[in-house]
Amino acid sequence: MTGIKICGLSTPETIDAAVDAGASHIGLVHFPPSPRHVSLEDAAALRARVPDAVRTVVLVVDPDEALLGAIVDTVRPDILQFHGSEAPEAVAVSGAQFDVETWKAIGLGDASALDRASTYKGCADRLLFDAPPALLPGGNGEPFDWALLDRADIGMPWALAGGLRPDNVAGAIRRTGAPLVDVSSGVESAPGVKDIALIRAFCDAVRNAR
Repeated sequence: MTGIKICGLSTPETIDAAVDAGASHIGLVHFPPSPRHVSLEDAAALRARVPDAVRTVVLVVDPDEALLGAIVDTVRPDILQFHGSEAPEAVAVSGAQFDVETWKAIGLGDASALDRASTYKGCADRLLFDAPPALLPGGNGEPFDWALLDRADIGMPWALAGGLRPDNVAGAIRRTGAPLVDVSSGVESAPGVKDIALIRAFCDAVRNAR
């Protein structure tokens, strides 16, 4: 089955809803400009609600070593997701230093972005293909042209993000063969406000995709 990541969760109720609906990953955002930002203390409390079978991802943007150390010590995530301009070597060093899985988000505006993505092979554990960043790096609710992935030789684990919603995620899975899908604004009633009914609908749509 396609994996499901619900990102930008910020309340106990929506953490529980994502877990109950069948999400394989929950995402916590630590980036103050984002409406989904949570403090490290709040992130740790939310992470404590997540069962062992569900993996916790913390999203960061161009973090320094001190911040990464604080995140790992306080939140103890399974995965660090890098959403800024982090170089491949920096992602690799962070993963090794903190003994944590690393994902790198790549904004796909055209085919040349796939060349950039290839530089992360052997450095990140997974690529997350998203729409090119707008005002914020991620969570903008905009899809990219899925045809860019048609002939891509990705050669490593990857996930699909960008503009996914309950009404289009099944088509996205059929079109791209994505092994994991990532949603944030597509299950919100307002920026940063997750909707439990939409979370359930999204997970149901993924499960029913053919």
